[in-house]
Amino acid sequence: MPAPTLKMTMSRSDWILLGVLSLLWGGSFFFVQLAVGHLQPFTIVYLRVTLAAAALGIVLMVTGTAFPKGAAAWRALFVMGLMNNALPFSFFVLAQGEIGSALAAILNATTPLFTLVVAHFATTDERMTPARTLGLLVGFGGVLVMMNGAALHSGGVTVAAQIACLAAALCYALASVWGRRFKGLGVPPLATAFGMLCTSSLILLPLVLLHDRPWQGPLPGAVPLAAILGLAVLSTALAYLIYFRLLARAGAVNLALVTFLIPVSAIALAILVLGETLASRHIAGMALIAAGLAVIDGRVLRRR
Repeated sequence: MPAPTLKMTMSRSDWILLGVLSLLWGGSFFFVQLAVGHLQPFTIVYLRVTLAAAALGIVLMVTGTAFPKGAAAWRALFVMGLMNNALPFSFFVLAQGEIGSALAAILNATTPLFTLVVAHFATTDERMTPARTLGLLVGFGGVLVMMNGAALHSGGVTVAAQIACLAAALCYALASVWGRRFKGLGVPPLATAFGMLCTSSLILLPLVLLHDRPWQGPLPGAVPLAAILGLAVLSTALAYLIYFRLLARAGAVNLALVTFLIPVSAIALAILVLGETLASRHIAGMALIAAGLAVIDGRVLRRR
């Protein structure tokens, strides 16, 4: 059968939704930066996923969408919650205790690069092509440029934080491949998001109780609490709602453009509100990652 025609254009409302989604996901790095130092890392992530799960649960009840059912679905959701929420969210929170939100967002943009590698070895229908290989090399070249010399300036602390961000991106890549099974399990997309947030909440609860012990620390102020609320309701629950709506309207190919926009919104918030700055190697690395993603996406090359 001929390959389906990809939707290459989007309406004005689609572009608006894409911009809002990039702002919400880019804003997650901003919200984390406001909360870090006021709350323990695992507590931040636990509150994020638990409050977001509660919000999506309300949406499922209001819309009449079926909740996940069956042991097989919940086993798959447990893995999804670990790989797509609990681990990467924790890695980013831990990393942002040492590096700024702008740099974390740039490193997050390597997720499609890792996804290419994971999909090549884990699937039979998403193999590497020469163009994708070139984009992969260019993108990871940008990572090397950004990390070059960091150990000399921080005694290795910044390098460890950047590696944590890359580990989070790898987790997202593994989760994207793992998530392909939910269509066969008959779990609706929003129910999948709700289920993985619930399981990640259960995964994180022992760490909060045994490691963070938030009841022993001082009460956080209004700003970090507002940041947690924004992180859960806006950058997680609302972002998932927009994501799946846009996926249905514009398709996965167009939705991939959000990868280019997330660092832009995150960097703008970091510089304008948090007063962060980027070194020249970070800017050069970001440019190489963007060039690699453009080659992988292929849209510009096809039009030329």
